[in-house]
Amino acid sequence: MDTAADDTVTDGPDGTGERPAGGEGAARPWRSRLPALPPGARPYLAPLALYGVTKLVGLGVFATLLTHAGDFRGKNPRFGGGAHWWDVLATWDGWWYLQVAEHGYSPSLVRLGGDGLFTVQQNSVAFFPLYPALIRMVSESTGLGLYGSGILVSVVTSFIAAAGIYAVISLLAGARAGTVAAGLWAVAPGAGVEWAVYSESLFVAIAAWTCYAVMKGRWVAAGLLAFTAGLNRPTSAVLIGAVGLAALVTLARPASRREHGVRGPVYAMLVAPLGLLSYIAWVGWSTGEATAYFTLQREGWAHFFDYGAYTWDVLRNLAVGRGDYPFAFSTPDLLSLQLVLALPFLIALMLRKRPPLVLVAYTLATIVTVLGTQQMFGNTMRYLLPAFPLLLAPAAALSRLKLPTLAVFFTTAAIASGWYAHYVIFELGVP
Repeated sequence: MDTAADDTVTDGPDGTGERPAGGEGAARPWRSRLPALPPGARPYLAPLALYGVTKLVGLGVFATLLTHAGDFRGKNPRFGGGAHWWDVLATWDGWWYLQVAEHGYSPSLVRLGGDGLFTVQQNSVAFFPLYPALIRMVSESTGLGLYGSGILVSVVTSFIAAAGIYAVISLLAGARAGTVAAGLWAVAPGAGVEWAVYSESLFVAIAAWTCYAVMKGRWVAAGLLAFTAGLNRPTSAVLIGAVGLAALVTLARPASRREHGVRGPVYAMLVAPLGLLSYIAWVGWSTGEATAYFTLQREGWAHFFDYGAYTWDVLRNLAVGRGDYPFAFSTPDLLSLQLVLALPFLIALMLRKRPPLVLVAYTLATIVTVLGTQQMFGNTMRYLLPAFPLLLAPAAALSRLKLPTLAVFFTTAAIASGWYAHYVIFELGVP
């Protein structure tokens, strides 16, 4: 007796009328229309999925807390306010980036007089050009507004950063640890700025892939990436220094010099600092003062390297429950204090894994720069966000847990991050 299935048999690939082997004839046509991922991209699916889901949960909790409190509605749209909860993501530094994206720069160094913390008028040249340039480019090419373009740039580059973190950590501790590290970066203290109009995601994306390039001996790529980082943030100096140090050590050792040659490391050392130096020089030339950028940072934002004097003052005050220091915000400061106290432990665990020199130099220089600078102590969480190699040991340890335990950990961390990594920074402090 004939069946319905017999009536629907069609010619196979060879025209014989036989059904393809495996009984997949009905499923193959629609599957074949799906775009195939390159083999090199498949390992990144798990870490990027973990990162994206974890960030979405944290952002959802943040939105719920903001809406419940409602305090942002009464604030200045430039300083943490707005009509909708998502407007908060483009305030403070985000406002400056959008101004640069819309209007460009108007370099000037206007003295205010007096002897307070702020003796120079703030100016947009304090914010490096790469991130706002990308915002403007995306806006003009897609038709999105500047706000939407800023969020899009941050979100896309955050995934590139998570992929870079996965690539670096997986080289040292395996793919499972790399996946966990990408998830940990999503819930790290200060991670709330990753999907805001801030340049951290872009910087970490460049930094992670720069370190990866050095680890793989791709010196031309490392030099170009470090050059690009120099157009994004002043803290790129630590990345540039790490690349230069790794290149010097490579040249100093006969074995590594024979393996890598001379031209690649030399190229990286010469090219890496040019972006940072060019922008600082341009600010000096445009304002008529060679040190204008540093003057603006010191006297316009009260940010300057003081060899840890400010950090020590904060630690002494917090130890006795006082807030007699500039930029005191109780909740962010206490969370940052816990992170600072954990740093020696995290550094020791990282060094036990014997990471390559570029990661050690980059991480330690980042920590010294953050703790040695006068800034808003509550933002230490955010300023240490680029120190992703600190995730190496925790990621390696967590990777030994079974999947259900990891699921509970990341679910809990994602929900909690909506408060400590988002709400605390944007609503209880100044990001």
